[in-house]
Amino acid sequence: MGVIRALLIAGPTASGKSALAIAIAKRWGARIVNADSMQVYRDWRVLTARPTREEETEAPHRLFGEIDGAENFSVGRWLERARALLAHDGEPLIFVGGTGLFFKALCEGLSDLPPVPDAVREATRAGAVGVATPQLHAKLAARDPLTAAKLRPSDRQRVMRALEVFAASGTPLAAMQGARTAPALAPGTWRGLFLAPERDILVKRIDARFDAMIGAGALEEAEAMRARGLDPALPAMRAHGAPHLIAHLDGRLALAEAAALSKRDTRRYAKRQMTWARHQMPGFAWVAPEGALSAALDALQIAPPLG
Repeated sequence: MGVIRALLIAGPTASGKSALAIAIAKRWGARIVNADSMQVYRDWRVLTARPTREEETEAPHRLFGEIDGAENFSVGRWLERARALLAHDGEPLIFVGGTGLFFKALCEGLSDLPPVPDAVREATRAGAVGVATPQLHAKLAARDPLTAAKLRPSDRQRVMRALEVFAASGTPLAAMQGARTAPALAPGTWRGLFLAPERDILVKRIDARFDAMIGAGALEEAEAMRARGLDPALPAMRAHGAPHLIAHLDGRLALAEAAALSKRDTRRYAKRQMTWARHQMPGFAWVAPEGALSAALDALQIAPPLG
């Protein structure tokens, strides 16, 4: 058994991960590292429930809000930065977020895929502008039926990735996903918790939080992103709530409808997060949020606070 190098805190959106991470960081002397694919973007502090500036003063935070929304920030790029943080010194790290693939890459490595040249990526994305996702999926099926069969026709991000890889290598993406890079965290050097609130409680928290986001400036963030005229296929433009709020700003949706659709999408996403974790994150202990602090301190062998 190695020295515990990192604590991994996963869970559905609105389950209380950030507050838990801060409480543990204070006890453990750890840095908090973002493991959420949307909280990496500086454009969305409110809409992605990124830690507030006040919360960021309570413990060191890394990889939060460091990437411009115009960039296509991938799991591979995130893993590179996570490896660099792990190699920096012996300070413990708390990885916290809702992106299961980030945790899987951290603990199991990534598929060892060839890099896609920038010119190929740009040409592929230029050819996809204005093209509906199902049409892109059909295009992929004609070139790479093996990969297309594994992807939902509505999953634009993964369809685009498969098209880029095929354009760069001429080889189906699915055929190259067997070989993996070494994990960044060796077995025995980490502990993982998955926060699992009761469904009814989680639904209420998701809905209430989105209402609070509107009051805290999410609509203004959406207006700023809309003004930039970015490609809607960029990951940052698909943050939960962003497409519907932008549709409202365009005059295509009433604000109440945009909020209702955003809440619905977020609830569906939370359900997918929990389903994915059951099948893809076997090393994580599932805990109720109210018992998570005690479970974490116990896993790290840290004495609980007195009183």
